[in-house]
Amino acid sequence: MIGMPDREQARILRLATPSTRSLTPAVLFGIAWALSAMALLATSAYLITAASLTIHMLLLQSLIASVRGFAIGRSVFRYVERLLGHSVSFRQLAKLRAGVYERLEAVVPAGLGAAGRGELLDRLVTDVDGLQYLPLRVIEPLVVSLVSLLLAVSCVCLVNLPAGAALAASLVIAAIVALLVHERLGGDAERRLARERGELGQSVDEFLRGLDTLEAFGAVAERRATIAELDRALCRSRLRSTLGEGAVQAVMILCSGLASAAALIFGSDALATGNLTPPLLTLIVLVPMACFEVFQAVPLAAGAWRQLRPSAGRIAELAQETPPTEIPSARTAPDGPSPWVRHHTPTLELREVRAHWPGAAKAQLEVPALTLAPGTRLLVRGPSGSGKSTLAAVLVRFLEHEGSYLLDGIDVKSTHPDHVRAVVGLIEQRPHLFHETIRQNLLFAKPDASDAELISSLERVGLGSWLRSRGGLDTRVGEQGTLLSGGQAHRIALARAILADFPILVLDEPTADVDPPRAEALVRELVEAAGPERTVIIISHTPIASQLVTQELRLGA
Repeated sequence: MIGMPDREQARILRLATPSTRSLTPAVLFGIAWALSAMALLATSAYLITAASLTIHMLLLQSLIASVRGFAIGRSVFRYVERLLGHSVSFRQLAKLRAGVYERLEAVVPAGLGAAGRGELLDRLVTDVDGLQYLPLRVIEPLVVSLVSLLLAVSCVCLVNLPAGAALAASLVIAAIVALLVHERLGGDAERRLARERGELGQSVDEFLRGLDTLEAFGAVAERRATIAELDRALCRSRLRSTLGEGAVQAVMILCSGLASAAALIFGSDALATGNLTPPLLTLIVLVPMACFEVFQAVPLAAGAWRQLRPSAGRIAELAQETPPTEIPSARTAPDGPSPWVRHHTPTLELREVRAHWPGAAKAQLEVPALTLAPGTRLLVRGPSGSGKSTLAAVLVRFLEHEGSYLLDGIDVKSTHPDHVRAVVGLIEQRPHLFHETIRQNLLFAKPDASDAELISSLERVGLGSWLRSRGGLDTRVGEQGTLLSGGQAHRIALARAILADFPILVLDEPTADVDPPRAEALVRELVEAAGPERTVIIISHTPIASQLVTQELRLGA
């Protein structure tokens, strides 16, 4: 009904679980809070009844002091328990985030699969943050409830065994019924929450990023309707989950009343025979209320567990313990000094190279033979799906390959992937620009560059006059470069690559976001800006003037 996590889910859940040593203080204070809450009601009940039978108030001073002590202790212990519990949870959350990103570093970008930006954002933020509730809403409440209730039931049994047995039976029945009801009303909804939340986030992200295109084709209303339906589905799931929690509360109240009624029946018999005093009768009748107040955390913990397991699974799909074999692993790659000189352009050779993306059944790229001498301008052409982007991923070691990939006769598999990426630079179809100034976007490639070097690199790619008209290096580019045209974004990315001094440059679809009349001019300016000493590989599905390239590779022919 609740289910155990699979191996991958368990791996992430272990990362989210604090050590026993760090969690123990919070659990102990939680037990102290629960016992204080139950003792407060028990002592108060005993005091009220005893006061009606006692002639002088001095005889009740110890009880009055106990009530005050338990009342203060309940508040203090609860505060300290929450403080310690959240502190431990937040520290573990920081470790979890670091562990997830450490594993992501080994597989990005090729190992992210088909997850879109909105989906990734939801997994890396909402799902990861949600796992902080594993100690707070699952582990700690279960331990606190079981320990404190065991002590409470034992104490009631010492006062009146039948009443204690009835309380224990009521707790067991309440647990079974509450779990069944919660599962029936909200179980499926809680398991769907993480997936539906991710689908909604992905749909909203796609809508916002493609708003211009949707408006051009009159599809805004349709996509908004899709988003609204996803939102309604998520709201329905949340409502079902809340309904399950409400049903649990009802079961707890009902079983609490039954336990109190049973205690009253058994206690009345004991009172009539003289085996029980009136104050103790009041105590065993009212204690079940406090017990069930603590016990209601158990079925709620089961509901939280149902929500956390899918979140852990979604994170595990990204942060895999062992990267797919299609991803070059930096953890197992040979390390040491780079075999290539930074400012020297090596000869690039491919022999019988094949590659495919993780999970793909067949190879998306096949290159029988290719040799690029320093300074070559290569045009890679082919229809969609022919392997152009796959080739780019192989060249920068985002994707593993079969066959030989050599730089100056040295197999790239014999060295760390970072050494290859210091030689081969990729300018993607949509270059990533940070929501910062032009200066900061360029300093990412060369942190110690002077303003003169930054301006020189922009002059070289034809953005000098544009930079001066916009106010200089402190001009902001907007989120994802939204304040720039596609051509300007590629030029800034090229300026960044020039600063990084990559001997080999790969331009993936540089004309994708440029008007056809400007496409050839942009490619010419990009190639000229790269300089004659660099090897430039242009990946394009649109025609490129033959005079701009010295060699051509056609894929998918």
